[in-house]
Amino acid sequence: MKNIVKLLVALFVSASLVGCSGSKTASSTSEAIYNAGTYTGVGAGRNGELTVEVVVTDSKIESVTVTAHTETAGIADPAIEKVPAQIVEKQSTEVDAVSGATITRDAIVEAVNKALEQAKK
Repeated sequence: MKNIVKLLVALFVSASLVGCSGSKTASSTSEAIYNAGTYTGVGAGRNGELTVEVVVTDSKIESVTVTAHTETAGIADPAIEKVPAQIVEKQSTEVDAVSGATITRDAIVEAVNKALEQAKK
């Protein structure tokens, strides 16, 4: 019985460690992953193109700003206000959905991903 318990504990610990290995983000490493600078990306919004400006250091996303869009005022505003801040806070484009503005959120994420691709070393 003790051997079974030890085996189960070992399996649990192993499974927990595998889940922690995850992918690197800018905040989880101090190595240079970006060429520092300002980059522009474009994503497909509901009403047309949405453009962002992303400022990065060699290892961090400093800021994300939506610089141009043709999204519907009032409906897209929550995504335009919240998503860039979430990306900077999480140092990732894996951010929460915004109720009622999913397409705008997706456009921001797409545009930021395109900008970060340009910035990658």
